[in-house]
Amino acid sequence: MTQTTAERISLLLHRLYDADTAQSTLNRVMTLLDNARLPAFEDGERFSERDVFLITYGDTLQRESEPPLRTLHHFLNQWVKGAISTIHILPFYPYSSDDGFSVIDYYAVNPDLGTWEDVAALGQDFRLMFDAVINHMSARSEWFQRFLADEPDYRELFAVASPDQDLSLVTRPRTSPLLTPFQKANGETIHVWTTFSDDQVDLNYQNPDTLLRILDVLLFYVRQGAQVIRLDAIAYAWKEIGTNCIHLAQTHALIQLLRAALDHVAPQVILITETNVPHAENVSYFGNGYDEAQMVYNFTLPPLLFHTMLAGNANQLSAWANTLITPSEQTTFFNFTASHDGIGVRPVEGILSQGELNR
Repeated sequence: MTQTTAERISLLLHRLYDADTAQSTLNRVMTLLDNARLPAFEDGERFSERDVFLITYGDTLQRESEPPLRTLHHFLNQWVKGAISTIHILPFYPYSSDDGFSVIDYYAVNPDLGTWEDVAALGQDFRLMFDAVINHMSARSEWFQRFLADEPDYRELFAVASPDQDLSLVTRPRTSPLLTPFQKANGETIHVWTTFSDDQVDLNYQNPDTLLRILDVLLFYVRQGAQVIRLDAIAYAWKEIGTNCIHLAQTHALIQLLRAALDHVAPQVILITETNVPHAENVSYFGNGYDEAQMVYNFTLPPLLFHTMLAGNANQLSAWANTLITPSEQTTFFNFTASHDGIGVRPVEGILSQGELNR
């Protein structure tokens, strides 16, 4: 029997929260979806092997007395229209560090780049891919400042822990401290979870209010023309003391919930997960092929392609490519050759030897 959206979301909420919290959150989620008022997109094929994405910062191209997003649009229309179908503008929101990945305001365009009108104009000629940087946001954001002020609606919005707790199992993508001390308005010192840097404070999804806020952000992005939403660093989203805090079942449930919500109000929108990890872990974000991300970054391809050029031998690349499968026709790999993060080697662990990795 086919599940309704409410049944699907209810099941996922019960995986995240206690029964009473799950039920009250379900009512709030369904109200949010019922009031979404999203634009209609044309029916038809979403993507095919013929589609080419351009990944770019909003200010890569600049011209005097013109917003960079407008300059980018003019350039793309003149030189690549018809060859490139989708533009992924790396985070174009106000930010405080990390080249845009420490977002101050999810709902604004960085005024140094342009306006929402400039983004919409790009969307008239190209499909758009937006970043949802929702594992963390800027320590300079209004949300975090109101959290430090202990305002009731923001009190549990960010993840905190005690430095006395055993956090030795937590997977670390950075060498910076996992916890960063901040002083609240009342003088109390708290230690906030900072997976990536002391300016990037992690959101707390154990608080359902956080989930509601972020779902509202995603719906806003759809209203602004996003047809692909990239879930940045999503593997670290759920924190659970005593675990490695990566790829947790709750994280998968969270993504599945976002997918269920978008399937209900914006089925044309595609979620793509950014999880720069070994291949088997990466493809777990396809879920069962129908309930999680429609696309995952094919992180193994860039380093393996580079190895092929270094070695002058395509045998390993060909053998690996012949093993690639997706769990359904609704899913596919996002093949790319490099990104703003460069080319990492972890995704070829277990595929290349240690000697090849060292080389």
